[in-house]
Amino acid sequence: MNAATNHAIPDVVSVDPRTGEAVEVVGAESTPQEVAARCAAASSALPALAALGIAGRAALLRDMATELEKDGETILALADRESALGLPRLTGELARTCAQLRFLADVVMEGGYLGVTIDHPDPGAVPPCPDLRRMMVPRGPVAVFGASNFPLAFSVPGGDTASALAAGCPVVVKAHPAHPATSLATYGALRKAAVRAGVPDAVSLVHGQAAGVALVTDPHVTAVAFTGSVRGGRALFDLAAARPEPIPFFGELGSVNPLVVTPAAAEERGAAIAEGLLGSFTLGMGQFCTKPGLAFVPAGEHGTALQEALAARGADAPAGTLLTRSILAAYAEGVRELAAQAGVRVLAGADARGSGGTATPTVLSVPGAMFTEALTEECFGPVTVLVEYVTEEELLALLGRLPGSLTATLHMGEGEEDLPRRVIDVVTRRTGRVVCDGYPTGVAVSWAMNHSGPYPAATDSAHTSVGASAVQRFLRPIAYQDTPDRLLPPELRDGNPLGLPRRVDGVIAMDGVVRTG
Repeated sequence: MNAATNHAIPDVVSVDPRTGEAVEVVGAESTPQEVAARCAAASSALPALAALGIAGRAALLRDMATELEKDGETILALADRESALGLPRLTGELARTCAQLRFLADVVMEGGYLGVTIDHPDPGAVPPCPDLRRMMVPRGPVAVFGASNFPLAFSVPGGDTASALAAGCPVVVKAHPAHPATSLATYGALRKAAVRAGVPDAVSLVHGQAAGVALVTDPHVTAVAFTGSVRGGRALFDLAAARPEPIPFFGELGSVNPLVVTPAAAEERGAAIAEGLLGSFTLGMGQFCTKPGLAFVPAGEHGTALQEALAARGADAPAGTLLTRSILAAYAEGVRELAAQAGVRVLAGADARGSGGTATPTVLSVPGAMFTEALTEECFGPVTVLVEYVTEEELLALLGRLPGSLTATLHMGEGEEDLPRRVIDVVTRRTGRVVCDGYPTGVAVSWAMNHSGPYPAATDSAHTSVGASAVQRFLRPIAYQDTPDRLLPPELRDGNPLGLPRRVDGVIAMDGVVRTG
């Protein structure tokens, strides 16, 4: 029964953020019964997904990328209409999304993520060691929450979905209300590939806030991946922990991503840093999780020149549309709260809320001596706070007071070593990625990438949501003891029939060849 015949079920409405007007009714919010049915179907799909094997799962991910590309024109038009991010940005995001699916297919085929480890019997060990064989296996169905700011790369076909499928876990995605039509279109592309692979319930889609709560508490769901606000993520995290059988909640919640400019860097290239910083904190109208929301600049002539250069550029920066009117309202209120703190000066963008439903880039400044915890709250949108430090010791003390972040960036002078080393020593305790002489916006999809950090950047800083290791979130280990070869999974059998990298009796081996270095 749909919303037209049952008014008790709210409509799912697609809104154009440029006008604030509703464009179409996409469908109806999912009922608790529908959510339960999709979670049960996902659980039933687990054996079929496992039966695909490594090669089959890799092929499924690649086929999903191909289907997204086939439907690309429709998907991009919908995503632009629902996000106002613009076709150039979204075209790149779709390419990244498809590349991410294919990259994770390569990760699956490489096989190292399984952590296959074999210890042959050693009766002389203390205590005696039996035949032990260990590997990682899928947790089970995963609930994925789409993000507002990346309607493709962190939404229905995004990295959480791709890495869960790579791990062998069926996925139920809760669509973000800011882009329901885009979510439906991308889900359709994924489902085509899943049906063709014989696992139609490998991916499912639900809508509505109540559906999100039902997902987290459904007994079939074994893990949750979430990207969003601290408030919303923490509420769901607490639900996951309060279940009769608690499950892991991998949430990316909030990050101020501090950027540090040393005195030497300010003297050598202050104007260039100001230009780069403006481009970074206004990229996508400041709606990146890695936006540098705090920038620490030195007091004195060169630091002042940097601030003045950024203020001048910020004053000329164009206003733009944010993802939703509620995000715009929260941005304007957040800027007002930051500007109201003692000692804070507005260098650019006195009125954060521009005309016609747009946001104005804002640059604020505060002396380090007046820096407070209130300035460490993430404000989603195009704003950054410059914190002026007088001495190196003051800088290090300020950095030590910051909450967890996804990134920390350091701009240093040519050949400078002492202060950069001290800064890195401090920030590595509170961040997941250190960026040197660059800008944190933009996250590569690679083997070494880490997109995580101490809370509130992430609820579990041991894992990443981007890169090859993202798969590990949805796996758990199992060991087999003295199990006949015929009963073992092929990954653990003698002879290594799948040709996987394995650790045998303490040394790396592949294809029967032991590798010690």
